[in-house]
Amino acid sequence: ARSADVVVVTMHAGAEGSDRQHVRRGTEHFLGENRGDSMRFAHAVVDAGADLVVGSGPHVLRGMEWYRGRLIAYSLGNFAGYKVFSLGGPLSTSGILRVTLRGDGKFETGRLVPTHLVGAGLPAIDPAEAAHGVVRTLSRQDFGARAVKISSDGILSH
Repeated sequence: ARSADVVVVTMHAGAEGSDRQHVRRGTEHFLGENRGDSMRFAHAVVDAGADLVVGSGPHVLRGMEWYRGRLIAYSLGNFAGYKVFSLGGPLSTSGILRVTLRGDGKFETGRLVPTHLVGAGLPAIDPAEAAHGVVRTLSRQDFGARAVKISSDGILSH
């Protein structure tokens, strides 16, 4: 944070699979592999000056939270996966995160653009907008008062 006006951190953490949509405290494991403590890591990088944290790794959408005024998106799912990922359900529901940060790194606007995998695992805009409901519900369940609010058209707010 001392070297840049805006700091964006990406992380690849969390257990994988359609039953792993919830962010849990503590270290997660997948097939015997330590997949890290995504909440602890995200909070630590914000404490160190990160303005935005965007996660991947679980291959499913996860909730979003506000931590010290900063947005943390724990997983955006699978953007693409040509012939390598299962299609259907949570594994094919994804989103594109569009965020505008001010020059000092503070959140200005954000939107979750809903996508899903089609055909051989190619991304497409999801007209059903399933990602909005999924992330809205998971955020509320996992983070309570710190949950990111998502409007019916995907606008993010406190």
